[in-house]
Parts: sequence; structure tokens; C-alpha cells
Amino acid sequence: MLIIKEFLKRYNDHLILEIPHQEFLPGIHWIKGENGSGKTTLFKSMAGILPFEGKITFKDGIEIKKDPQAYRKRVNYCEAEPAYPGFLTAKDLIRFIGKVKNESIDNQEAYTKAFGVDGFFDKPCETFSSGMMKKLSLVMAFFGDPRLIILDEPLITLDEQARTILFDLIRSKIKSGNTTFLISSHQSISANDLEIIQTLKIENKKLIPA
Repeated sequence: MLIIKEFLKRYNDHLILEIPHQEFLPGIHWIKGENGSGKTTLFKSMAGILPFEGKITFKDGIEIKKDPQAYRKRVNYCEAEPAYPGFLTAKDLIRFIGKVKNESIDNQEAYTKAFGVDGFFDKPCETFSSGMMKKLSLVMAFFGDPRLIILDEPLITLDEQARTILFDLIRSKIKSGNTTFLISSHQSISANDLEIIQTLKIENKKLIPA
């Protein structure tokens, strides 16, 4: 379980988002909201990329500000529009993140093959289409033993085959019983695709039931 308490995010004196208290149990949580509502700001805060006021803590006490290294080891984040240095290859990134996340080479290869990233494994990122970049980011989102996987608009630019693979991987992680997914998507996700345990929306700078 992940717990947010007294969360505030401001830019200068402008309030972006306020969450007094929110709990996320293991399972899939769909976060909705209009463009610019604060979804990505929330996700980046939860991933340890943006500073904020308040607390984000796992149930066992690992807290993002007090235990940043241990916290980040448990969190994987796939951005809506991932971007990587153009001179790096898919292999460079996968091997680096795989080492950081203690993911075995065999598992790295399995994820890489599943999404078809093996077809451009040794090519530099500057040659990638948006769909290729998304697949690369999704591969790394499953590395290690994450307790929280954040997927910001994961279906954008994704072909039908990759979408099916993504849903299969999410369902597989859910079966472990200790992984929480936060997903934002403007594209529909049906009950046949994934079992959503909670749907929330960001509206008027608040996170509320949808």
C-alpha cells in the first residue's frame, strides 16, 4: 500500500494540486483528468522527480523524503512522452536501468523481445519514432521488483500487439499481489482489458472519486 498525506504542489505561489489523504492498495488505479489538470505533476512527484510538500510513504514506512534511495528503488515510471539522449542506444539504456534495478539479463531480454525492442536494440534513440520510444520506456518500467509502477498515457502511439502485451504484463504483475499501478489514459480501458480497482480524477486541483 502507498499512502499520500497532506500533499501540496505549488509553482511559486500558484497551487497546482492538493491531496489531504489518499491510499493506493495493490492493484490498478486509473487516474483521469483533463490536459493540464496535474496528472503528470502528481506522477512525477510520486516518482521522486519533482519536490512537493507533504508525505508519500509505503505501508512499511519507506518514505520518499526520508528514504529516497530505497523509495525510488521500488518505483518505476513511464512518461507520456519519454525522451532519452539521442546518442544512447536502446541497449545502453536497458543495460544501465537493468543494473540499477537488479534485473537479470535473461529478464531484460524477455521484456525486450516481448515489445519488439530487439529489432532496434543497437540503434541510437535519435532514430526512434515515438512508438519505438514508448516501447523502450515500457520495457524498463517492468524491471526489478517495483511496488509502484506509474504509466502516464501508456497507450499513446502503441500498436495493438504491443497493447495486448502490455495488458498481459500488467495482469501478471498484479497476480504477485504486491504491485500497485497508477495509469492515466485518455483512451478507453475496458473491464476485459484490465480489472480497475479504483478510478480517480483530478478536478479543481483535487484528487477525487471519478
